[in-house]
Formats: sequence, structure tokens, C-alpha cells
Amino acid sequence: MARLLGITLPDEKRIDYALTLLYGIGWNNVKSLLEQVKIDSHKRVKDLSEEEFKKINEIIEKNYKVEGDLREAVTGNIKRLREIGSFRGLRHLKGLPVRGQRTKSNARTKRGKRKTVGALRKEAWAKMEQGKTGAETTTEEKPTAKNQ
Repeated sequence: MARLLGITLPDEKRIDYALTLLYGIGWNNVKSLLEQVKIDSHKRVKDLSEEEFKKINEIIEKNYKVEGDLREAVTGNIKRLREIGSFRGLRHLKGLPVRGQRTKSNARTKRGKRKTVGALRKEAWAKMEQGKTGAETTTEEKPTAKNQ
């Protein structure tokens, strides 16, 4: 298995797919990168030579921000938005969608599992109240009954 920028690329995959496993490199970037290096996109990772890997690595380091550097930049941008108190920063802080999506019916991945709030009927509420008060009185009565 070949390693590129700290990421292990699977041998059996095509090089165009394998390069998309790097954070920050997508399909369009791969196409332009392979054109610059003049490598066929149908080649497998195991068929590439060391020289070709060096060329790919060199071009990625020159032209693209990938992996750790890109992650740092993104978290820095979000941190800056939070500090200046912008609307987008506050949405990040609250864990809500940032780019204007609706939240009434969607946004489950961002907001998490559904929690029912204030949807109890009067009968269910009364039963819960009786259960709480009834449980307290029964625990107090039982020990006295055993002692007598």
C-alpha cells in the first residue's frame, strides 16, 4: 500500500478515486492534478512508480491545502466567527444549521435525536403526578407495617 501525505492509499483502487481519499481533494482537483502530472486516471495505485508519486506529492504540496492544514484553517475560521459574534458563529455555537436551512422539520443530523417537549395530555400528566406522590407514601407506609 502506498502512503501519500500520511494517508494510506489502497493498492487495488484507481488513482483518481484513491486521491479523493485525501481531505481537501475532490474529483475536479484530481482531474486537473492528473493532467498536470500526465498520468492516466484508469491506472491502479499499485501500477504507479515512485517518480509519479513524487510528482503528485510535489504538485499537491504546492497548489493545495490538504489534511491537517485545511482542518486547522476551517476550525480557525469557525472560531473567528464565534469570537466576533456573527450570526453564523452563533449558529455554529448552538449546533444549528448555518446556511439558512429550515429547522422545524429537518436538520436532524445537526440537532440530534428527537426529544418530545410539552406534549403530554392532562390525563397522562395526572397519572405521573399520582405515581410520584403515591410512590412516596407507599415507601413510608411499608416500613411501619413491617415494624408492627
